[in-house]
Amino acid sequence: MTKLKGKTLFITGATRGIGFAIAKRAAMDGANIAIVAKTTEPHPTLPGTIYTAADELKEAGGNAIGIKTDIRFEEEVNAAVEKAVSEFGGIDICVNNASAISPTPTLQTDMKRYDLMHNINTRGTFLVSKTCIPHLKKAENPHILNLGPPLNMEGNWFAPHVAYTMAKYGMSMCTLGMSEELKSSGVAVNSLWPRTMINTSAVTNILAKSMEDKGLSKCRTPEIMSDAAYIILTQDSKKFTGNMCVDDSTIIKSGKTDLSEYLATPNAEPFPDFFVNKDDGNDIVLD
Repeated sequence: MTKLKGKTLFITGATRGIGFAIAKRAAMDGANIAIVAKTTEPHPTLPGTIYTAADELKEAGGNAIGIKTDIRFEEEVNAAVEKAVSEFGGIDICVNNASAISPTPTLQTDMKRYDLMHNINTRGTFLVSKTCIPHLKKAENPHILNLGPPLNMEGNWFAPHVAYTMAKYGMSMCTLGMSEELKSSGVAVNSLWPRTMINTSAVTNILAKSMEDKGLSKCRTPEIMSDAAYIILTQDSKKFTGNMCVDDSTIIKSGKTDLSEYLATPNAEPFPDFFVNKDDGNDIVLD
């Protein structure tokens, strides 16, 4: 079944990692993908550019264009949305995947890094969503998906990295507010977050410096997030909205209980991610 065939996805930060995996899963259905990111030249430690990603998505069966965009700037976001609509005729799905991370204590967080996280994570999610909404309202089964965590307010999720927590929670606050705001328009707004660490550049370059083999053995692969995102994005937008989804719970709720294929290393115990409590994500109801 190709549920996303002909649908247009506007995905930020989709040159690599989770964003690219979500794009590739949609491309396998024959979807149109607007890859909205800054990377146009190869980076020494980060794989992929908007152009190589577009080529790979076309090989996977989709249509794709790379649109160089810094989502901190309103004029660039406006231009990117206009280009996607001009190329594909509209926007059906907006995925706010782009994120900046610096999980540092307060005294070790300089204000430049604070501003970067808030301008990309919270403000970027708000701006991209705001700009896509007029087009989403014209679509059939429109969705916004924010890669943000459950809004757990225990102090232990804030204390080690107050600025980062605030910035990421801002993405899910967009989910909480916009899902209610847009309910009458039929535009679904949901969040998705991994229960465990995912094998991405952020993990290998930032979070896993102290782990053996850069932490890869303690991760799941990005495909657990892309499969969960696919389930969410193919739900009825009028019924499935305002949810704080967790990757493994979403997949299990869909009927798949063996998640071993997502382990980066067979039989390894994946390392827990930030912000997730034991029962998070278990309350969702799928079609």
